[in-house]
Amino acid sequence: MVSAAATTAPATGKRVPKPRADALRNRERIVAAAREMVVEFGAEVPIDEIARRAGVGNATVYRHFADRADLLRHVVLSVMDSVTEHAERALAVADADPDASFGALRTFVHAAADERIGALCPMLTAGFDKDHPDLLAARDRLEAGTEGLMERARAAGQLRTDIAVGDLMVALSQLTRPLPGIACLDIDRFVHRHLQLFLDGLMAPARSELPGAPATLEDLRQA
Repeated sequence: MVSAAATTAPATGKRVPKPRADALRNRERIVAAAREMVVEFGAEVPIDEIARRAGVGNATVYRHFADRADLLRHVVLSVMDSVTEHAERALAVADADPDASFGALRTFVHAAADERIGALCPMLTAGFDKDHPDLLAARDRLEAGTEGLMERARAAGQLRTDIAVGDLMVALSQLTRPLPGIACLDIDRFVHRHLQLFLDGLMAPARSELPGAPATLEDLRQA
């Protein structure tokens, strides 16, 4: 039996110590600080500033993350996981009450906006490994939750049929993309107002015919 202080590494069969509670807290603080500072100042924020915001030293950051790319990947994963959890909770509501499907979609979109998913966009540059296995797995889970939620609203006759998940994600990312270095204390008020206007436009029956074709996530990846 493995003690509470150790686990077994699958590849070697050797027992390795579990991370200490304070080490896990430091890691969480670093990721949280990096998320905040990327939103405020952009993806090029210095590591030492992130360390200062997290209340740790630079050496602690590099004990947990090999380099900037590793840290930013975990920031992206943190945001994706949080957004996916919102989608899955909303999906459970829609499954329990199909008449509440569009309301569940609204709740998800506003919750996702609060996660600042638009802050991910500047990080997804040429030097960012978008095909890392962890990111691919997180992306698949997010897509499944979001597409499932939209399908429930569509099946209930509440979501217009000429909208795909890519359309939703484009609007959500654009409306929540921060302006690095610009302090706008009331930005949330405008974000949620404009998201509500956008969501009203998604409701069935459609009031106009949209130009072009619905945007899928594959379309966005190829763009």
